[in-house]
Amino acid sequence: MDYLQSLNPNQKLAVTTVEGPLLVIAGAGSGKTRVLTMRIAHLIEGHQVPPHRIAAVTFTNKAAQEMRERVEDLVGSRSAEVFMGTFHSLCVRILRIEVAQSGYKPGFQIFDQSDQLAVIRECLKELDLDPKRVAPKQILASIGKAKDELLTPADYPVSGGDFWGQTVSRVYEKYQEKLQRSNALDFDDLIMATVQMFQKHPDILGKYQERFRYILVDEYQDTNMAQYMLVRLLAQERGNICVVGDEDQSIYAFRGADIRNILEFEKDFPGAAVVKLEENYRSTKTILGAANSVIQNNTERKEKTLWTNRDQGELVVFHQGETERDEARFVAEAINRLRGEKGSAFKDFTILYRTHALSRVFEEEFMRRGVPYRIVAGLRFYERKEIKDLLAYLRLIQNPDNDLAFLRIVNVPKRGLGDATLARLAAYAEEFEISLFATLSFLDGVDGLTARFKNSLESFKVLIEGLRMQLGDFTLTELTKSVLEQSGYLRELESEGDSEALARIENLQEFLSVTSQFEADVSPTDLGALLEHVALINEVDSYDAAADAVNMMTIHGSKGLEFPVVFIVGLEEDIFPHARSSFESEQLEEERRLAYVGMTRAQDRLFLTCSRQRTLYGTTKLNAVSTFVDEIGDEFLEQVGHSASGLSLRGIIPASRPKTMKSSNSAYKAGDKIRHKMWGDGMVVSVTESGGDLQLSIAFPDQGIKTVIAHLAPITKI
Repeated sequence: MDYLQSLNPNQKLAVTTVEGPLLVIAGAGSGKTRVLTMRIAHLIEGHQVPPHRIAAVTFTNKAAQEMRERVEDLVGSRSAEVFMGTFHSLCVRILRIEVAQSGYKPGFQIFDQSDQLAVIRECLKELDLDPKRVAPKQILASIGKAKDELLTPADYPVSGGDFWGQTVSRVYEKYQEKLQRSNALDFDDLIMATVQMFQKHPDILGKYQERFRYILVDEYQDTNMAQYMLVRLLAQERGNICVVGDEDQSIYAFRGADIRNILEFEKDFPGAAVVKLEENYRSTKTILGAANSVIQNNTERKEKTLWTNRDQGELVVFHQGETERDEARFVAEAINRLRGEKGSAFKDFTILYRTHALSRVFEEEFMRRGVPYRIVAGLRFYERKEIKDLLAYLRLIQNPDNDLAFLRIVNVPKRGLGDATLARLAAYAEEFEISLFATLSFLDGVDGLTARFKNSLESFKVLIEGLRMQLGDFTLTELTKSVLEQSGYLRELESEGDSEALARIENLQEFLSVTSQFEADVSPTDLGALLEHVALINEVDSYDAAADAVNMMTIHGSKGLEFPVVFIVGLEEDIFPHARSSFESEQLEEERRLAYVGMTRAQDRLFLTCSRQRTLYGTTKLNAVSTFVDEIGDEFLEQVGHSASGLSLRGIIPASRPKTMKSSNSAYKAGDKIRHKMWGDGMVVSVTESGGDLQLSIAFPDQGIKTVIAHLAPITKI
């Protein structure tokens, strides 16, 4: 057991505490994966547990593969007998074996999202529901959320007058009937069906409780209700369950993750041992101190403080640019300066942001300077489908003979035009040597076109010609808005309503920042010049994904990763924290956990940036500095000022940041009547301290009880 010698005391305790429930609170960079894999090895080597009696469950195939490789290095080929995989893969294996009691037939299928949406559309058609009013993706998301909470169609809660709830309930019931008839499950069914089978058939549950005597769960803070019930049922007989996670890194509530699962583990498993891994091997003392000073403002957490044996390190740098361009210029200059001073590679630098829409201005600045970069877990701004679609509209308006632009958007959004129709148009255009758009003036001469197709094509022709009439009279921003609205493109995305569609809408709105800036810098109406500008920006030599390049990604996408130098950009109120968090204290705490995750990705240097004035989604606003910057202790933070020669990393001056005004303890008390901008009149039912501010629980007649942060919520006393 020489491998135990390489562990610190708490890691060793987590590995060697074998019997009974164990909660391992694993802070950022504290060696979580190492503890999990060595615990599996210790069960096999130190306690002679047969490998097939162990199940280690995680969230991604990548994490499971890494765990598998590490365990194999420790115990050799016996590792193959340990179950190491995702929740879904565990459930598929069990359902295949126990298919006779699962409610499904042998050889059942698993439907992917495209299959699921096709079934949803069939349901809507049979229920005579308009998919434009009831978006299939939104319905599917609501059904998925219900399954995450183990709600069957019969259990689905519907209250009087709740149109959406009633609609989802009807579709959910028919959707499940169709899946059953097809002998198919969707991904959410896999866990739900397994839990239901265990509950209905105690003998089958007992079989797997005997099989998996030792259970390990990674990233426990990210589990939802269905996943929680699955592992609880498997572990309840012997109680040998070890869960590893960190509530301070719970950032997936929007996917159904329930932070209560980790916070209430000791209540669910009485007598559970708790081990805290607080030694961080990643970051400097200063970076950890800054991150700790932010996260300690959350109330939904277990008390802990990360520490490190690394050196103090340099102070966290904060910079507020005058505009987003100044912010991007500062980041680019900082990267080039540090490369010169430290000999760093481009790949040592990572830019993190709350939303992909913020990437554009940094991409443009890097392109101008020849700084190589890559978007991780996302596409470059001008390579995103919705941006390419919008540019194709603008190119066709500028030049109706652009056949490539025509082919890209003639059926976007859908106009019922198939490949056969377009082939007929192309044949006619080739015969008479005219452009595809020009053929729309001779539709009667095109063979094989039905009246329906002719009407669709005629409508498209009228749309483009109408938009062309706006050239020169409308500003570029006005023209772009007309395209998005009159084409129906924006309306189609809004009807989908899921997180992917909302992100696309944000990117389209961000393109309005491009047009606004171009109007100010070059011309308010010259569409040709704008398209040339975008083309030049977009024509960047392709590069190897493994090449030396600055990394750019969302903070959500950075979880589990680490980088020598991190820039967290766009740290402004209503951007990060997101505007939605102003109304709910739970959402503000999730945003704060997101900030903590971002800060703890940094190994050696951390930069925080924002701009005083930002044009985003086509609107220019003056934004306050993020609450999270304000929460960092002054001893960890210094501000980069302006020098005579421009922005300078050398001109570091002590930060003089105005502290956010917090509500005094006497500002509100139970019984006070208030008026909320969105929810109307209500009454304060309780007041508690939260991070130096007041957390109010307010009862609204039509909304129920809402919890808000006093100084952020749009409330006034009546």
